[in-house]
Amino acid sequence: MFSVKQSDAIVFLEGLEDRSIDLVITDPAYESLEKHRAKGTTTRLKNSKSSSNNWFEIFPNNRFEKLFIEIYRVLKTNTHFYMFCDSETMFHVKPIAEKAGFKFWKPLIWDKVNIGMGYHYRSRCEFILFFEKGERSLSVPTIDDVIRFKRIYRGYPTEKPAKLSGILIEQSSDREQIVCDPFMGSGSVGVAALLSNRQFIGCDLSPKSLEIASDRLRLHSSKTNFNQDVRL
Repeated sequence: MFSVKQSDAIVFLEGLEDRSIDLVITDPAYESLEKHRAKGTTTRLKNSKSSSNNWFEIFPNNRFEKLFIEIYRVLKTNTHFYMFCDSETMFHVKPIAEKAGFKFWKPLIWDKVNIGMGYHYRSRCEFILFFEKGERSLSVPTIDDVIRFKRIYRGYPTEKPAKLSGILIEQSSDREQIVCDPFMGSGSVGVAALLSNRQFIGCDLSPKSLEIASDRLRLHSSKTNFNQDVRL
């Protein structure tokens, strides 16, 4: 089963009940993306003009405190939270998440295999911050902290491989549990959740994202289990 909405991430989370979610995996459009775009060190915002883009709105750094407070509130005790980000955002958000109550374990490395853009040591990886609420063991404790999957080309900007999210889902949740992504983009976390026999709820502010994600998720969910709640 899945349910998706068009909504601001924080507004969406505020509408969820306390301790109702088993796992959060998400990838906010962090503020430093605009810096990378302006310097020409990313192609992910290739439709950008001036200081913005027509794919999604940037999530400003000053909203992370409220975001983490809400994620902590909706997560059940003894659960995990993963957030994709770059090195600049990682240093900014770690203490904010810890203040909200999370334990920070470590940054996982997503190795994209092929080299990307950049000036000082060209980019080949992205970070996945690994947080914990309470205490929960990983399903397989021997998995490396460097996870290799080729990046998605010509897809939705910043799209992540579903198999990458699938590893995190299998590591940090059980069958039939609820996985949440409040910045769902193309819906790859949702696809991974359904393929792993989990439930999925998510939102995105972009109507284009909602359309793309909904179509993808329909392909992986039977009509009897389909539950779409779209707010336009």
